[in-house]
Amino acid sequence: MNEQERDGLLTIAMLAAFADGNNSDQERTEIRRIAGALGAESGANMPLLYQNVLLKKVGVADAAAMLASDECRAIAYEFAAGVCNADGALSPAEIAFLASLQTALRLAEPQAGEVLRQSAAMAAAPLVTSESTSNSVEPTYASTMTEAELDKMILNYSILNGALELLPQSLASMAIIPLQMKMVYRIGKSHGFDLDKSHIKDFLGTLGVGLTSQYVEQFGRRLVGGLLGAIAGGLGRMAGSAVAGSAFSFGTTYALGQVAKRYYANGRTLSADTLKASFLGMLGEAKQLQTRYLPEIRQKASTIDMSQVMKEVAG
Repeated sequence: MNEQERDGLLTIAMLAAFADGNNSDQERTEIRRIAGALGAESGANMPLLYQNVLLKKVGVADAAAMLASDECRAIAYEFAAGVCNADGALSPAEIAFLASLQTALRLAEPQAGEVLRQSAAMAAAPLVTSESTSNSVEPTYASTMTEAELDKMILNYSILNGALELLPQSLASMAIIPLQMKMVYRIGKSHGFDLDKSHIKDFLGTLGVGLTSQYVEQFGRRLVGGLLGAIAGGLGRMAGSAVAGSAFSFGTTYALGQVAKRYYANGRTLSADTLKASFLGMLGEAKQLQTRYLPEIRQKASTIDMSQVMKEVAG
């Protein structure tokens, strides 16, 4: 993949993030931060790409023209569908955007339709997973857990999401946000709160964990880390940015779980400022833990069956 194709893919991801036109200031600020961070890692002028998208100096046809190979065009559509579906059902504007992107990328209807079906299934994933089996991605958790059991569950979800970030399939990234929501649901349930998706999305938003921006960052780190289509150098010799991507998903999941545990244990009385401060503090602790658990994350990545992930998470 050359620099032009990389820039085209990143541009399409950001176009997808802004496709519904309803992005908050917080979401735009977060995507600008991501652009700066990924630019520093990859050498790409991501801040300029971001500005061109924000100011509408570049459109779908321009970005699609930067992609020379069929593989890049397929990847572009997969991640655009994932970004648009990250925060739930597609809006009319997002449906129109994906239709125009399919045309610009010259993708056949069966191929594009299957991508949309899979990404929509992940976006609509139920909070309660069906009964676990010995091959389950998620182990069985009781409806009420002790603090130690909750800590173990949070760590397990963090390791799983860190491992998913190391897989080449786009569906792997699509599964991370639904798994985080399932984790928060289980934490709330253990403290007597029967949460719905709307509440959990609001909770994540209070912490500054935007669903769309999180997926854009996951995609960008995959691209920078060379994890599109093949694991860079194998699981034993991962590129630095691949490890950084895994650390991002591990850390976000761990911090989210620990703050959720504190929030629901205190009867949902903590202020938004307290929650944000706790989340940022936990991210620092999670960074150290990710280094410690990296061997387990790699081992998990080497054994994950993506068809089982899709079956379980999407229901």
